[in-house]
Amino acid sequence: MKQALSGVRVLDVTQVMAGPFCTMLLGDMGADVIKVEPPGGDPTRKMAGSLGTESPSFWAINRNKRGIVLNLKDERGREIFRSLAARSDILVENYRPGVMDSFGLGYEDLRKVNPGLIYASISGFGHTGPYAQRGGFDLVAQGMSGIMSITGEVGLPPMKCGIPITDLGAGLFALQAILAAYVHRLRTGEGQYIDASLLEAGVALSVWESAQYFSGRGIPEPMGSAHRMSAPYQAIRCADGYITLGAANQRTWERFAHAIGRPDLIERPEYRDDTNRVKNRHQLAREIEEVTSTRPRAHWLKVLDEAGVPCGPILNYAEVFADPHVQERGMVQEIDHPVGGRIRVLGPAVKLSETPARIRRPSPLYGEHTAEVLRELGYSDEDIRTLAEAGVVTMARRGEAAETRRAGGAAGE
Repeated sequence: MKQALSGVRVLDVTQVMAGPFCTMLLGDMGADVIKVEPPGGDPTRKMAGSLGTESPSFWAINRNKRGIVLNLKDERGREIFRSLAARSDILVENYRPGVMDSFGLGYEDLRKVNPGLIYASISGFGHTGPYAQRGGFDLVAQGMSGIMSITGEVGLPPMKCGIPITDLGAGLFALQAILAAYVHRLRTGEGQYIDASLLEAGVALSVWESAQYFSGRGIPEPMGSAHRMSAPYQAIRCADGYITLGAANQRTWERFAHAIGRPDLIERPEYRDDTNRVKNRHQLAREIEEVTSTRPRAHWLKVLDEAGVPCGPILNYAEVFADPHVQERGMVQEIDHPVGGRIRVLGPAVKLSETPARIRRPSPLYGEHTAEVLRELGYSDEDIRTLAEAGVVTMARRGEAAETRRAGGAAGE
């Protein structure tokens, strides 16, 4: 099956979340992604639920990659890396600014051996500016980008977004830039440098919040599940729990008011348009819930759906992954892993008609493809053994996957 990035080689020097997520998506689109791990491996290999050097956290964002272990503190390791960079189309790294330069592996160094190289750096705060040298974590970036100031409810302790939104956002923005740079290279033959950060990803996602602030309507505050530009658009209480309601324009609002038997609300001055409904959203929510709290969720979901009003249940993840629509859209897939066995993973979120994203291989074992990749570079088996004995590279031990799997089974008995 054709894939958009078949034949494209990506050198992945990333760890934890933002960078690996970016390179995984490139791999999903067909790229040959070579993940370069330091001795000891990507820290996600040791996260909760790990079996030796394997963990569900690592599996989640490192599929469709080949993995090697390379000591970049050794000149022989750096020489191997330069050889890989010379044969790659894209390089993605997420070390702290200055680290790759200190190895002699920064963009200016590697463009000398590969002028067409697209070199993407993902960091906490970018490679310029007064915060460049600070360590970057999603929680810190959420706080500094304003996300935590508008999450949760007024008067409650600070709350972060439940998913690592700046990590994932930085990975997605980097992916966008990489693909744009690749199109530019196809036209001109020129590579370029890309600088993406968690902080800027968080700030860039503040679409409604920046619009509110820039238009002089004050500093945005937390609004719980409500929308700062439209109402009613939030979770509403029913007799047995909550559902979500999206009456986000005038026509939908009027259909909703009729559906719940309160057409009188439409003519009320305080609810006549979105501006007034947002201004009076607390009062409006109380009036709505006086009605919706009298009947169960299933009743209102049916009534609102029949009236053409966007609404939905609030699901936990067990319910999400059991949902027939989510399954039909391929968002739950299975793949064989040498340690995990038959594991479930998230499927690609975007469907391409001619070059679909695919899950071709599970995440690599620690050092699984080191020998394979070195042979592709022209190293002999004797060379590889010498490098391994010197600690320059690490290879997966024969039978290690089976040993780890047995150990995990024994631990669970």
